[in-house]
Amino acid sequence: MADFRTSTQRERWIFQSHDLYGTTRLNVDLLDGSVSYPESMPDHVEGSSVGKASFLGKRKQWTRVFYEQKIQEVCAAFKFPHKIQATAIIYFKRFYLQWSVMEHQPKHIMLTCVYASCKVEENHVSAEELGKGIQQDHQIILNNEMILLKTLDFDLIVYAPYRSIEGFIDDLEDFCRAGNGPFQRLKCAQTEVNHVQQQQSSLVLNKLGPTFYTIQHSMCHIFVGQHSTPYNIAWVELRQAAISHVDKMMLTDAPLLYTPGQLALAALHKSNDLLRVVDFERYLEIIFSRQHSDCPIEQFVQSINEINYLVDQLNIPTVKDMRHVDRKLKHCWDPSSHDE
Repeated sequence: MADFRTSTQRERWIFQSHDLYGTTRLNVDLLDGSVSYPESMPDHVEGSSVGKASFLGKRKQWTRVFYEQKIQEVCAAFKFPHKIQATAIIYFKRFYLQWSVMEHQPKHIMLTCVYASCKVEENHVSAEELGKGIQQDHQIILNNEMILLKTLDFDLIVYAPYRSIEGFIDDLEDFCRAGNGPFQRLKCAQTEVNHVQQQQSSLVLNKLGPTFYTIQHSMCHIFVGQHSTPYNIAWVELRQAAISHVDKMMLTDAPLLYTPGQLALAALHKSNDLLRVVDFERYLEIIFSRQHSDCPIEQFVQSINEINYLVDQLNIPTVKDMRHVDRKLKHCWDPSSHDE
Protein backbone atom coordinates (compact mmCIF):
# COMPACT_ATOMS: atom_id res chain seq x y z
CA MET A 1 0.00 0.00 0.00
CA ALA A 2 1.22 3.50 -0.81
CA ASP A 3 2.65 5.32 2.18
CA PHE A 4 3.55 9.01 2.37
CA ARG A 5 6.42 8.27 4.75
CA THR A 6 8.27 6.37 2.02
CA SER A 7 7.07 8.50 -0.90
CA THR A 8 9.10 10.61 -3.29
CA GLN A 9 6.92 13.54 -2.26
CA ARG A 10 8.32 13.43 1.26
CA GLU A 11 11.84 12.64 0.11
CA ARG A 12 12.20 15.16 -2.71
CA TRP A 13 9.34 17.66 -2.75
CA ILE A 14 9.03 18.99 0.80
CA PHE A 15 11.31 21.99 1.27
CA GLN A 16 12.44 24.65 3.68
CA SER A 17 11.01 28.08 2.96
CA HIS A 18 14.38 29.57 1.97
CA ASP A 19 14.88 26.79 -0.61
CA LEU A 20 11.86 27.67 -2.73
CA TYR A 21 11.99 29.46 -6.06
CA GLY A 22 15.72 30.01 -5.98
CA THR A 23 16.60 27.55 -8.72
CA THR A 24 14.53 28.63 -11.72
CA ARG A 25 16.49 28.68 -14.94
CA LEU A 26 15.61 32.21 -15.82
CA ASN A 27 15.42 35.34 -13.68
CA VAL A 28 13.34 38.18 -15.07
CA ASP A 29 12.99 41.81 -14.10
CA LEU A 30 9.41 42.79 -14.81
CA LEU A 31 10.25 46.49 -14.67
CA ASP A 32 12.41 46.49 -17.80
CA GLY A 33 11.90 42.98 -19.14
CA SER A 34 15.59 42.06 -18.83
CA VAL A 35 16.48 38.42 -18.25
CA SER A 36 19.45 36.64 -16.70
CA TYR A 37 20.42 33.08 -15.89
CA PRO A 38 21.75 31.79 -12.55
CA GLU A 39 25.45 31.03 -12.43
CA SER A 40 24.86 27.39 -11.53
CA MET A 41 22.05 24.93 -12.02
CA PRO A 42 21.59 21.90 -9.73
CA ASP A 43 20.55 18.52 -11.08
CA HIS A 44 17.48 18.57 -8.87
CA VAL A 45 15.77 21.09 -6.60
CA GLU A 46 17.38 20.15 -3.29
CA GLY A 47 17.93 23.24 -1.24
CA SER A 48 19.74 25.79 -3.34
CA SER A 49 19.17 29.48 -2.75
CA VAL A 50 20.84 30.60 -5.97
CA GLY A 51 20.38 34.08 -7.33
CA LYS A 52 18.84 37.24 -6.07
CA ALA A 53 15.54 36.19 -7.59
CA SER A 54 14.52 39.38 -9.31
CA PHE A 55 11.22 37.75 -10.17
CA LEU A 56 10.44 36.50 -6.69
CA GLY A 57 8.31 39.41 -5.61
CA LYS A 58 4.64 40.08 -5.68
CA ARG A 59 4.31 39.86 -9.46
CA LYS A 60 5.67 36.34 -9.68
CA GLN A 61 3.51 35.27 -6.79
CA TRP A 62 0.50 36.84 -8.50
CA THR A 63 1.21 34.90 -11.68
CA ARG A 64 1.53 31.61 -9.86
CA VAL A 65 -1.52 32.10 -7.63
CA PHE A 66 -3.63 33.38 -10.53
CA TYR A 67 -3.09 30.27 -12.63
CA GLU A 68 -3.35 27.90 -9.67
CA GLN A 69 -6.78 29.36 -9.02
CA LYS A 70 -7.56 28.82 -12.69
CA ILE A 71 -6.74 25.15 -12.18
CA GLN A 72 -9.35 25.06 -9.43
CA GLU A 73 -11.88 26.74 -11.71
CA VAL A 74 -11.22 24.30 -14.57
CA CYS A 75 -11.52 21.30 -12.25
CA ALA A 76 -14.75 22.67 -10.79
CA ALA A 77 -16.16 23.21 -14.29
CA PHE A 78 -15.46 19.58 -15.15
CA LYS A 79 -16.65 18.45 -11.70
CA PHE A 80 -13.33 16.72 -11.04
CA PRO A 81 -12.75 15.49 -7.47
CA HIS A 82 -10.51 17.44 -5.12
CA LYS A 83 -7.76 14.87 -5.55
CA ILE A 84 -7.32 15.77 -9.22
CA GLN A 85 -7.38 19.47 -8.46
CA ALA A 86 -4.73 19.09 -5.74
CA THR A 87 -2.50 16.90 -7.90
CA ALA A 88 -2.65 19.37 -10.80
CA ILE A 89 -1.75 22.30 -8.54
CA ILE A 90 1.18 20.40 -7.02
CA TYR A 91 2.43 19.56 -10.52
CA PHE A 92 2.18 23.24 -11.44
CA LYS A 93 4.09 24.32 -8.34
CA ARG A 94 6.84 21.76 -8.90
CA PHE A 95 7.20 22.73 -12.55
CA TYR A 96 7.83 26.38 -11.73
CA LEU A 97 10.38 25.49 -9.11
CA GLN A 98 12.66 24.68 -12.04
CA TRP A 99 11.35 26.81 -14.88
CA SER A 100 10.41 30.44 -15.18
CA VAL A 101 7.06 31.65 -16.47
CA MET A 102 9.14 33.49 -19.07
CA GLU A 103 10.08 30.19 -20.68
CA HIS A 104 6.79 28.33 -20.55
CA GLN A 105 3.39 29.98 -20.61
CA PRO A 106 1.55 29.25 -17.35
CA LYS A 107 -1.76 28.99 -19.18
CA HIS A 108 -0.43 26.11 -21.27
CA ILE A 109 1.30 24.36 -18.37
CA MET A 110 -1.81 24.76 -16.25
CA LEU A 111 -3.90 22.80 -18.76
CA THR A 112 -1.22 20.14 -19.14
CA CYS A 113 -1.09 19.70 -15.36
CA VAL A 114 -4.84 19.10 -15.24
CA TYR A 115 -4.58 16.61 -18.11
CA ALA A 116 -1.70 14.73 -16.47
CA SER A 117 -3.41 14.60 -13.08
CA CYS A 118 -6.52 13.10 -14.68
CA LYS A 119 -4.36 10.35 -16.16
CA VAL A 120 -2.53 9.62 -12.93
CA GLU A 121 -5.72 9.58 -10.86
CA GLU A 122 -7.42 7.32 -13.43
CA ASN A 123 -10.15 9.79 -14.27
CA HIS A 124 -9.39 9.84 -17.95
CA VAL A 125 -10.38 12.85 -19.98
CA SER A 126 -8.95 13.19 -23.49
CA ALA A 127 -6.91 16.23 -24.43
CA GLU A 128 -9.51 16.99 -27.08
CA GLU A 129 -12.34 16.95 -24.54
CA LEU A 130 -10.39 19.09 -22.09
CA GLY A 131 -9.40 21.60 -24.74
CA LYS A 132 -12.91 21.81 -26.13
CA GLY A 133 -14.39 22.31 -22.68
CA ILE A 134 -12.30 25.42 -22.07
CA GLN A 135 -12.03 26.54 -25.69
CA GLN A 136 -8.31 25.90 -26.06
CA ASP A 137 -6.29 24.04 -28.67
CA HIS A 138 -5.77 20.55 -27.29
CA GLN A 139 -2.46 20.28 -29.16
CA ILE A 140 -0.97 22.76 -26.68
CA ILE A 141 -1.67 20.25 -23.92
CA LEU A 142 -0.01 17.39 -25.78
CA ASN A 143 2.98 19.50 -26.80
CA ASN A 144 3.78 20.29 -23.17
CA GLU A 145 3.10 16.88 -21.66
CA MET A 146 6.60 15.47 -21.97
CA ILE A 147 8.41 18.57 -20.67
CA LEU A 148 6.07 18.51 -17.67
CA LEU A 149 6.72 14.84 -16.92
CA LYS A 150 10.49 15.26 -17.28
CA THR A 151 10.52 18.31 -15.04
CA LEU A 152 8.57 16.38 -12.40
CA ASP A 153 11.21 13.66 -12.75
CA PHE A 154 8.23 11.34 -13.28
CA ASP A 155 7.36 11.65 -9.57
CA LEU A 156 3.64 11.58 -10.27
CA ILE A 157 2.07 10.22 -7.08
CA VAL A 158 0.78 13.11 -4.97
CA TYR A 159 -0.60 12.97 -1.44
CA ALA A 160 -3.18 15.67 -0.79
CA PRO A 161 -4.67 16.98 2.47
CA TYR A 162 -8.27 16.20 1.49
CA ARG A 163 -8.00 12.50 2.26
CA SER A 164 -6.26 13.32 5.54
CA ILE A 165 -9.21 15.51 6.52
CA GLU A 166 -11.57 12.56 6.12
CA GLY A 167 -9.33 10.40 8.28
CA PHE A 168 -9.06 13.02 11.02
CA ILE A 169 -12.81 13.63 11.01
CA ASP A 170 -13.41 9.91 11.59
CA ASP A 171 -10.80 9.95 14.35
CA LEU A 172 -12.40 13.02 15.93
CA GLU A 173 -15.75 11.24 16.06
CA ASP A 174 -14.09 8.31 17.85
CA PHE A 175 -12.44 10.86 20.13
CA CYS A 176 -15.87 12.17 21.14
CA ARG A 177 -17.41 8.72 21.48
CA ALA A 178 -14.66 7.84 23.94
CA GLY A 179 -16.01 10.52 26.26
CA ASN A 180 -13.23 13.05 25.72
CA GLY A 181 -15.48 16.04 25.40
CA PRO A 182 -18.97 16.57 26.83
CA PHE A 183 -18.82 20.14 25.54
CA GLN A 184 -18.46 18.81 22.01
CA ARG A 185 -21.62 16.74 22.26
CA LEU A 186 -23.57 19.65 23.72
CA LYS A 187 -22.28 21.83 20.91
CA CYS A 188 -23.35 19.24 18.36
CA ALA A 189 -26.83 19.02 19.84
CA GLN A 190 -27.20 22.79 20.02
CA THR A 191 -26.23 23.07 16.38
CA GLU A 192 -29.01 20.66 15.51
CA VAL A 193 -31.54 22.53 17.61
CA ASN A 194 -30.63 25.86 16.06
CA HIS A 195 -30.83 24.45 12.56
CA VAL A 196 -34.27 22.93 13.01
CA GLN A 197 -35.57 26.03 14.78
CA GLN A 198 -34.54 28.11 11.78
CA GLN A 199 -36.49 25.75 9.53
CA GLN A 200 -39.67 25.46 11.59
CA SER A 201 -41.52 27.92 9.42
CA SER A 202 -41.17 25.71 6.33
CA LEU A 203 -44.12 23.65 5.13
CA VAL A 204 -42.05 20.47 5.19
CA LEU A 205 -41.33 20.62 8.89
CA ASN A 206 -44.87 21.74 9.68
CA LYS A 207 -46.09 18.47 8.20
CA LEU A 208 -43.63 16.37 10.16
CA GLY A 209 -45.13 16.95 13.57
CA PRO A 210 -43.35 17.33 16.91
CA THR A 211 -39.58 17.18 16.94
CA PHE A 212 -37.45 15.99 19.84
CA TYR A 213 -33.70 16.09 20.41
CA THR A 214 -31.37 13.63 22.03
CA ILE A 215 -27.69 12.71 22.10
CA GLN A 216 -26.49 9.18 21.48
CA HIS A 217 -22.80 8.19 21.40
CA SER A 218 -21.86 11.83 20.69
CA MET A 219 -23.89 11.74 17.48
CA CYS A 220 -26.92 13.98 17.16
CA HIS A 221 -30.23 12.44 16.14
CA ILE A 222 -33.45 14.19 15.20
CA PHE A 223 -36.53 12.21 16.18
CA VAL A 224 -39.60 12.97 14.08
CA GLY A 225 -42.60 11.04 15.33
CA GLN A 226 -41.47 7.41 15.43
CA HIS A 227 -38.53 7.85 12.99
CA SER A 228 -34.88 8.57 13.87
CA THR A 229 -32.40 9.98 11.36
CA PRO A 230 -28.67 10.63 12.05
CA TYR A 231 -28.20 14.28 11.23
CA ASN A 232 -24.81 15.49 12.32
CA ILE A 233 -24.59 19.00 11.00
CA ALA A 234 -21.67 19.93 13.23
CA TRP A 235 -19.35 17.37 11.63
CA VAL A 236 -20.56 18.25 8.14
CA GLU A 237 -19.90 21.92 8.77
CA LEU A 238 -16.43 21.19 10.17
CA ARG A 239 -15.55 19.00 7.19
CA GLN A 240 -16.74 21.53 4.63
CA ALA A 241 -15.02 24.42 6.37
CA ALA A 242 -11.75 22.46 6.49
CA ILE A 243 -11.99 21.55 2.80
CA SER A 244 -12.60 25.19 1.88
CA HIS A 245 -9.60 26.18 3.96
CA VAL A 246 -7.42 23.59 2.22
CA ASP A 247 -8.55 25.02 -1.13
CA LYS A 248 -6.95 28.30 -0.03
CA MET A 249 -3.87 26.52 1.32
CA MET A 250 -3.27 24.99 -2.09
CA LEU A 251 -2.73 28.50 -3.48
CA THR A 252 0.11 29.18 -1.03
CA ASP A 253 3.57 27.64 -0.61
CA ALA A 254 2.28 25.46 2.23
CA PRO A 255 1.96 22.22 0.15
CA LEU A 256 5.68 22.48 -0.65
CA LEU A 257 6.66 23.14 2.97
CA TYR A 258 4.44 20.86 5.05
CA THR A 259 3.07 17.33 4.91
CA PRO A 260 -0.56 16.61 3.94
CA GLY A 261 -1.33 15.60 7.52
CA GLN A 262 -0.02 18.89 8.86
CA LEU A 263 -2.08 20.80 6.30
CA ALA A 264 -5.22 18.86 7.19
CA LEU A 265 -4.78 19.42 10.93
CA ALA A 266 -4.11 23.11 10.35
CA ALA A 267 -7.32 23.38 8.31
CA LEU A 268 -9.34 21.55 10.95
CA HIS A 269 -7.80 23.64 13.72
CA LYS A 270 -8.69 26.88 11.94
CA SER A 271 -12.19 25.69 11.09
CA ASN A 272 -12.80 24.48 14.63
CA ASP A 273 -11.77 27.89 15.97
CA LEU A 274 -14.74 29.28 14.07
CA LEU A 275 -17.26 26.50 14.68
CA ARG A 276 -16.21 25.34 18.17
CA VAL A 277 -17.12 21.71 17.56
CA VAL A 278 -14.40 19.93 19.54
CA ASP A 279 -11.69 20.59 22.11
CA PHE A 280 -8.97 20.52 19.47
CA GLU A 281 -6.05 21.18 21.82
CA ARG A 282 -7.05 18.13 23.85
CA TYR A 283 -7.30 16.11 20.64
CA LEU A 284 -3.77 17.13 19.61
CA GLU A 285 -2.46 16.08 23.00
CA ILE A 286 -4.01 12.64 22.56
CA ILE A 287 -2.55 12.29 19.05
CA PHE A 288 0.95 13.05 20.28
CA SER A 289 0.68 10.77 23.31
CA ARG A 290 -0.65 7.99 21.09
CA GLN A 291 2.10 8.25 18.48
CA HIS A 292 4.97 8.92 20.90
CA SER A 293 6.19 11.64 18.54
CA ASP A 294 9.68 13.09 18.94
CA CYS A 295 8.32 16.46 17.84
CA PRO A 296 7.12 18.58 20.80
CA ILE A 297 3.48 19.52 20.56
CA GLU A 298 4.45 23.18 20.91
CA GLN A 299 6.55 22.91 17.77
CA PHE A 300 3.69 21.28 15.91
CA VAL A 301 1.25 23.99 17.00
CA GLN A 302 3.76 26.54 15.74
CA SER A 303 3.74 24.81 12.34
CA ILE A 304 -0.07 24.95 12.30
CA ASN A 305 0.07 28.66 13.04
CA GLU A 306 2.64 29.19 10.29
CA ILE A 307 0.44 27.38 7.77
CA ASN A 308 -2.60 29.45 8.68
CA TYR A 309 -0.49 32.60 8.52
CA LEU A 310 0.35 31.79 4.89
CA VAL A 311 -3.35 31.49 4.16
CA ASP A 312 -4.12 34.76 5.94
CA GLN A 313 -1.48 36.49 3.80
CA LEU A 314 -2.82 35.05 0.56
CA ASN A 315 -3.59 37.71 -2.02
CA ILE A 316 -5.49 36.42 -5.02
CA PRO A 317 -4.99 38.73 -8.01
CA THR A 318 -7.80 39.81 -10.27
CA VAL A 319 -7.73 39.83 -14.06
CA LYS A 320 -7.06 43.57 -13.87
CA ASP A 321 -4.09 42.97 -11.57
CA MET A 322 -2.61 40.56 -14.09
CA ARG A 323 -2.80 42.79 -17.16
CA HIS A 324 0.53 44.54 -16.60
CA VAL A 325 2.27 41.26 -15.77
CA ASP A 326 0.80 39.62 -18.88
CA ARG A 327 2.22 42.36 -21.08
CA LYS A 328 5.71 41.66 -19.71
CA LEU A 329 5.21 37.94 -20.10
CA LYS A 330 4.11 38.30 -23.71
CA HIS A 331 7.27 40.25 -24.49
CA CYS A 332 9.39 37.38 -23.16
CA TRP A 333 7.44 34.79 -25.11
CA ASP A 334 7.41 36.98 -28.24
CA PRO A 335 10.10 39.74 -28.32
CA SER A 336 8.52 41.17 -31.48
CA SER A 337 5.66 42.41 -29.28
CA HIS A 338 7.99 44.87 -27.50
CA ASP A 339 6.87 47.74 -29.68
CA GLU A 340 3.25 47.45 -28.63
